[in-house]
Amino acid sequence: MDATVLHAPGDIRLEQVPDPQILRPTDAVVKVAATCVCGSDLWPYRGISRVSRPRRIGHEFIGVVEEIGGEVTSVRPGDFVITPFLWSDNTCAHCAAGMQSVCANGGGFGGKDRNGDFVDGCQGEFVRVPLADGTLVATPEQPDEALLPSLLTLTDVLATGWHAAVSARVQPGSTVVVVGDGAVGLCGVLSASLQGAERVIAMSRHADRQAVATEFGATDIVAERGDEGVARVMELTDGVGADAVLECVGTKESMDQALASARPGSTVGFVGVPHGAEPPMGQMFSRNVGLAGGVAPVRGYLADLLPRVLDGQINPGRVFDSVLPLSQVADAYRAMDERTAIKVMLRP
Repeated sequence: MDATVLHAPGDIRLEQVPDPQILRPTDAVVKVAATCVCGSDLWPYRGISRVSRPRRIGHEFIGVVEEIGGEVTSVRPGDFVITPFLWSDNTCAHCAAGMQSVCANGGGFGGKDRNGDFVDGCQGEFVRVPLADGTLVATPEQPDEALLPSLLTLTDVLATGWHAAVSARVQPGSTVVVVGDGAVGLCGVLSASLQGAERVIAMSRHADRQAVATEFGATDIVAERGDEGVARVMELTDGVGADAVLECVGTKESMDQALASARPGSTVGFVGVPHGAEPPMGQMFSRNVGLAGGVAPVRGYLADLLPRVLDGQINPGRVFDSVLPLSQVADAYRAMDERTAIKVMLRP
């Protein structure tokens, strides 16, 4: 089959690799209907995260179950499934507490399972999914093609934006600031709106992303960054700051801006993969600003979010402003790296 391999920073290739096989009775093999490039994939692509050898990449996909192991009962061949970007048993103590992203027996795509066997990256034609019963969520029926972009956001970016809003304790009637205008940040705007925020301030300097943010419920746009951005937030909130802040980038600058935009007693929900960001404990202590969040437990949010997509209540697929065949995966990475696309969907 064809699969995406990152060889070195800036060097992404589509290569022939062995087809995945059922290795354990809890496995499923899924044929990919759509996958995509994530902002976090750009860290190794840009060389910010170390790339020491060629490796398979990608962690977001939806598709159709091709084959199942003998112990799999929740899905069957032919089912259309949503696949969270981490696989989990959904039964361990951490999963039971709603933290499927730190499942005691789970793991990530493009790495190895607990038995040391390779688990496929998701930017390919097929994927072996370990612990299929605890990971895969089937749709009631085969979805319409028009729904695929929104269903694909459920594997990561929508659930991650939702996690940021949950972690920041967004409340009905509150004022929320969203730092970051990538797909996760835009889904954070949508999530804050759905969770009842009365005012959502999206920090964005790009007209196309500002338009999506407004469509998703942003009431104000702040284009300034750093101290100027914080000053603008304070101006909009009469010097008080935001009731909740969603940090959706992961850099020191974005974290500093998020914490400085928060009012005393509020919480910053952070979901951006940290790169050089360290919390200023003294500032947090003196201002009583909390920090919560981390890797989104996607599997735990699907029961709430999937019906909203299926019934047309929300259209988070708007974050995909480009669709390319998998054969053009290198172009997809370039487009996101150069910010000529918000998020690129790939079709095998």
